[in-house]
Amino acid sequence: MIARVTTVQVSPGKTAEATNIYQNSVLPAAKAQQGFRTGYMLTDAASGKGMSVTIWDSLADLQASEANGFYQEQVAKFAPLFTAPPTREIYEVGASA
Repeated sequence: MIARVTTVQVSPGKTAEATNIYQNSVLPAAKAQQGFRTGYMLTDAASGKGMSVTIWDSLADLQASEANGFYQEQVAKFAPLFTAPPTREIYEVGASA
């Protein structure tokens, strides 16, 4: 399995709005992507820092979600809330329970 971790910084006081977008728009859209397993949004309301962690069956599935525009479309949903550009990292899932 592969994890994509996107780190974001949103305006203070906007984490609830970001969480709502993630829960009601991003996750339902992700479920339609080949190889998507699950997603998590981690937030710190005080600082506005957040992370999206999505888990994929394979690197090919994750890369397909970028090549077809899915990832960029989802990130764009948060653009009005960002105070800095998001960063993206890819990891192999070494262990899970």
